[in-house]
Amino acid sequence: MSYELVWFKRDLRWQDHAALAQAAQRGPVRCIYVVEPELWQQPDAALQHFEFVRESLQALDAELRRQGGELEIHTGELTEVLTRIWREAPFHYLHSHEETGNGFTYARDLKVATWCRAQGVTWHEYPQFGVVRALKNRQLWQRAWESHMTQPLQHVDAVHFWQPPSPTPWVMTAPQHLQHNPPLRQRGGRPLALATLHSFLNARSLGYRGGISSPLSAPDACSRLSAYLAWGCISMREVVQHTRAHIAQLPPHASRHRAGLSAFISRLYWHCHFIQKLETEPAIEWHNMHRGYDGLREQDVNFDHLEALTTARTGWPMVDACVTMLRETGWLNFRMRAMLVSVAAYPLWLHWRPVGEWLATQFLDYEPGIHWSQLQMQSGTTGINTTRVYNPIKQAQDHDPQGRFVRQWLPAMRRLPDTWLFEPWHMPDALQKQLGLEVGRDIAQPVVDLASTTRHAKQQLHSRRQTTEVKAMKQAVVDKHASRKTWGQRKTASRATVSAKEQLGFDF
Repeated sequence: MSYELVWFKRDLRWQDHAALAQAAQRGPVRCIYVVEPELWQQPDAALQHFEFVRESLQALDAELRRQGGELEIHTGELTEVLTRIWREAPFHYLHSHEETGNGFTYARDLKVATWCRAQGVTWHEYPQFGVVRALKNRQLWQRAWESHMTQPLQHVDAVHFWQPPSPTPWVMTAPQHLQHNPPLRQRGGRPLALATLHSFLNARSLGYRGGISSPLSAPDACSRLSAYLAWGCISMREVVQHTRAHIAQLPPHASRHRAGLSAFISRLYWHCHFIQKLETEPAIEWHNMHRGYDGLREQDVNFDHLEALTTARTGWPMVDACVTMLRETGWLNFRMRAMLVSVAAYPLWLHWRPVGEWLATQFLDYEPGIHWSQLQMQSGTTGINTTRVYNPIKQAQDHDPQGRFVRQWLPAMRRLPDTWLFEPWHMPDALQKQLGLEVGRDIAQPVVDLASTTRHAKQQLHSRRQTTEVKAMKQAVVDKHASRKTWGQRKTASRATVSAKEQLGFDF
């Protein structure tokens, strides 16, 4: 008996799942997930990603078994796995979502397409986000995004499976080389995704406006849906439609709540806007978006600076506390993420690629399209965004004036008087002895002088930006990647400028 083969990737859900819904309409369905050893050997992979996926697959398998089927777990190179399945029980149709992933998944999908053509298998791919494959004109993108988000959700209520489920539960063991599984990370699975969405819409979103910038309030004020969206436990369309429905039900006097949720939807839009950049130009995972910035930081990789950043020993308390929180939870709010990249790019003068590889393993919600675009934007190599340099001392003064955040994540800071919270390296030796602390041992000494290194970095960047060659190449980047319309407006943006909203990135 022939069947429709559904291949799950970063779409670990059973509702509003276009591939499963369309396959179910055509005939018996067989569902697979493939553990690809080479995928998990990539430098952006971490143990927390694998465990989150495993938890999400367990929830997916439980639902499919409730409906009389199962999720099969296979291990191996993708086309070899497909060959084994096809030889054991031939199929004519493969269904999956489109994936805008890293360089490995891009190359793998090309191999799958070649395999399908050779075997006479038709591969149906369906949009996962508001991202348009083979987009020819950025002017058309916003309309396509809105069209995707307003289409009816594809409910999957009854599936005819190709055979009964196996009585033996599958086992999925993480590769031994994988590292980093934060003890306080979010757990995977669609039920948790739905619970997180409902808690945000019904309660936590009241603090969204004004609460998402500080690392103290952001863990509750932000939606916390980013990991569930990145791994497909819930669809973007579901989140947009549920949020719009909630806004429509708010009473007239709930203007602050309505404004916060409207801002949240706009950030969901920018989420897809950034992924579209990588879909349009996969090379930006590896190369500067504006090639006029090649050679700016690549030549002198300061491994001491990189180690200080990754081990939370930069000497700037706000930075080191953020790195510690990220290491322990797998999550950090956007403002603090931007600050980390800014510190890496300017005073530490690090290239965005090694920093990006490290951060990819730290972020549970790592989404390649957003990740590499944001790394470049914050590092100043897009050539079309205003330089955004975050001063870690000012960020601490603005978002943690009482030192609650840094004291939470850096125990040595708990012994410091408020006077020395922001620049503890200036603390007199006598006071250090009195407190039983030593700067350079218990509290890191700044690895560089913040003011002078930042000033020098900005001069380096701006001098490059003013060259005739860089100016001449800017328009091509604008044409390919810049937003064409400001969110919520119908007026076309100038081709020579980039929307101010784009400079804000996204925030969940």
